[in-house]
Amino acid sequence: MSKGTLASSTQWITAAALTHGDDLPSQLMERLGLSRRSALALLRKLEAAQWLRRDGTPRRPLYRPGALRQVVQAYALQGLHEDRAWARDFAPFFDLPANVARMAQHAFSELLNNAIDHSGGSAVTVSMRQTAMHVQLLVSDDGCGVFERIERCFDIDDPTLAMFELSKGKLTSLPEQHSGHGLFFTARLADFFNLHANATAFQLRCLDRPAWVRAKPIARQGTSIYMAIELATDRTLDSVLQAHSQDAGARDFDRTVVPLRLLVDERAGLESRALAKRVASRLPAFRRAEVDFSGIADVGHGFADELFRVFGRRHPGLELVPVGMAPRVLAMVESVRRNAEAQGLPAVAAAMKV
Repeated sequence: MSKGTLASSTQWITAAALTHGDDLPSQLMERLGLSRRSALALLRKLEAAQWLRRDGTPRRPLYRPGALRQVVQAYALQGLHEDRAWARDFAPFFDLPANVARMAQHAFSELLNNAIDHSGGSAVTVSMRQTAMHVQLLVSDDGCGVFERIERCFDIDDPTLAMFELSKGKLTSLPEQHSGHGLFFTARLADFFNLHANATAFQLRCLDRPAWVRAKPIARQGTSIYMAIELATDRTLDSVLQAHSQDAGARDFDRTVVPLRLLVDERAGLESRALAKRVASRLPAFRRAEVDFSGIADVGHGFADELFRVFGRRHPGLELVPVGMAPRVLAMVESVRRNAEAQGLPAVAAAMKV
């Protein structure tokens, strides 16, 4: 028995323990072509690694899933229904707190449906794992990749700008079938969220202030999304939905966060009016937009003036809220606000809640 046998068996041993727990040695003998002695040795290793627990008696052992659980399934995308895959192949084999179980089902459904409707691929692999601390989900399709899809539909050929638009929410290539809510909210359900596609990767860590950053990509075709949710979190699906609604208790997606750090590197900062116009794109679809300057030390006058005064004057119903400002950024934004007041634009100045 090789280490590879042990590793590969963790992908299906959870389901096997629940469905054949009273006859698990025979199942391993048949599935892996092992002798009974080797099958029992493998079961002891899986038990020691917490993939299994053993009840019953020495003569009649009864195996059940341990603290670690995992299911891996590969599907053809044609004719696949995400609700059936969840109910049949995944939900029965995990033991999650109620709030985490609902978030996991929501994320599973959204990510698998995205692969079905958007990827243009033929197959998808889904892996879900429960550890002592987290539930982890990985969905990988063999399609064109999300950034190529965005380039085709929206003529955005820079993956960073494509990720920037995705991060705002309400971006979809199939508006008749989708609202553009799925990826935005799924990412915010997670404590860690990684998106890999088209030789590019981005990560969202939902700590004190969620922030998208570039990450090291994996070399594979299609789109791969990994996420992890802490089992002890008090986060709920409803709390995430409500956090992006202006009205208390509502579920309207009318608040967003604009992560400016995505647009900045060592060669380029926030200086131009053209870049400010890209930032402002599609923001009128919301009632409130938090413009997040976290990690940015400085900003140009043209950028700030275009975004907060020029754009703000054209869209007085949109509340633009600059947050995470370093001292020099705050000074520039305050200068623009005072200029708006001097021009008799109190509504614009008031909407900039510095």
